[in-house]
Amino acid sequence: MIFSELDRRTNSLFSMSRIQLCNRNLFETVGDFDAVVNTVGVCEYASFAEMTAEQWMTTVMSKMMGQVNLVRIGQEFIADNGSFTLISGILNTRPIPFAIADATASGAIDTFVNCVVYEVPRGIRVNVVNPTVLEEAWEVYGEMMPGFQPVPGSLVRKAFECSVDGFITGEVLFVDA
Repeated sequence: MIFSELDRRTNSLFSMSRIQLCNRNLFETVGDFDAVVNTVGVCEYASFAEMTAEQWMTTVMSKMMGQVNLVRIGQEFIADNGSFTLISGILNTRPIPFAIADATASGAIDTFVNCVVYEVPRGIRVNVVNPTVLEEAWEVYGEMMPGFQPVPGSLVRKAFECSVDGFITGEVLFVDA
């Protein structure tokens, strides 16, 4: 919730010093915790030919590095056997026009989760939910995604619950119709 609000207000979650300071301050304030769920990530959309370096950096630094840093810093504060659940998205396996940066960042997060579980200490679990477009967002994104079947947010919530409350780790939890 805090990161989501920060992202909407300032669009600066991806700032390396800001995310580290925000994460560290939040984790120190909260103290011990068992799980972190992230659903934040700013993505830019343009054709590959028209995508600027700044647009690429916004997506990479927010959606990818924001989440990498959440785990990197959070591992110091999370309880033994705690759980991080990140978000990617279906576009890395089902690409659409103008979404190359989003798809690239989503693929990187999926790969990060597959690999980082071998290196995080104390039984910490890390998973990622990779959903298709949500029914609740279809009005905004549906036109961009012909042929996609939206899923209800309640189904995506179940994937997050599975990650947090289950025992799996290093998994990409696909939610698609």
